[in-house]
Amino acid sequence: MAKCFSFTALQDSCYRYSFSRAGLKSFTTELGDGTVMHCWVPKTHVRSKPTLLLIHGFGANAMWQFNYFIPQLKSKFNVYVPDLLFFGDSYTTRPERTKAFQAQCVMALMDALNVTNMDLMGMSYGGFVAYSIAAQFKERVGRVVLGCAGVCLGKDTEKGLFRLSVDDAINILMPQNPEKVRELVRLSFHKPPPTGPNCFLNDFIEVMCTEYRQEKKELIQALHEDRELSNLPKITQPTLIIWGEYDQIFPVVMAHTLKRNGAPSKSQIVTVAIAIRGGVYSTTA
Repeated sequence: MAKCFSFTALQDSCYRYSFSRAGLKSFTTELGDGTVMHCWVPKTHVRSKPTLLLIHGFGANAMWQFNYFIPQLKSKFNVYVPDLLFFGDSYTTRPERTKAFQAQCVMALMDALNVTNMDLMGMSYGGFVAYSIAAQFKERVGRVVLGCAGVCLGKDTEKGLFRLSVDDAINILMPQNPEKVRELVRLSFHKPPPTGPNCFLNDFIEVMCTEYRQEKKELIQALHEDRELSNLPKITQPTLIIWGEYDQIFPVVMAHTLKRNGAPSKSQIVTVAIAIRGGVYSTTA
């Protein structure tokens, strides 16, 4: 019998309404060469406010990660919230899967929106992309916030989720059955919440974890292949590093390795007793 109702799709619709109510609108543009980028942008860009670019991590889409932050940020910033390639409504037919290419596509999107300068914040995988933006586009980025982003992932710091094989990490980050969802929740939360019955978890998998599965696997593989600390460029912008003290995906030791090897020496590290990766206190890589 065909399914007639989806709690996950309903939640996605609620987030869309929440973003619209917060003064954002949906914007989609073609960058050429088969690349389309989607972004939530201010309905009115206020010139007197600074611009803040929020970059999500691995998970459903940008709305699911930043919904709880928008009301607090909109009064102080022009907030732009893009979907990275293969999340939400962004995609490409090009073969590139690197964080550098993601960064270039985000900045091409900002060019299409006539946004020249910005502060930026990246969570987890989005932190890899944010770091790459800060390194490639130094003159356009003011301040940087990196949240639980294992940018310094390397052989000497290969802990947390990436102590597993790449295939095992992929199966956890892109769960295809309820038990894998529960495993992801156990890893992602310091105090895991109830996950609900299998029917809810299967619904989430069907709506959020099936599209672009192969492409997302390639994104993770690209991170793993480019993990040598010697390849990490230095960034120069004022940087705040925020980390969950009990993060099991990218352990907090990586925050200190990042400060030593890539971020400016005056960077600040703030640890919190709760994990922060997927929302106010939830996590998805």
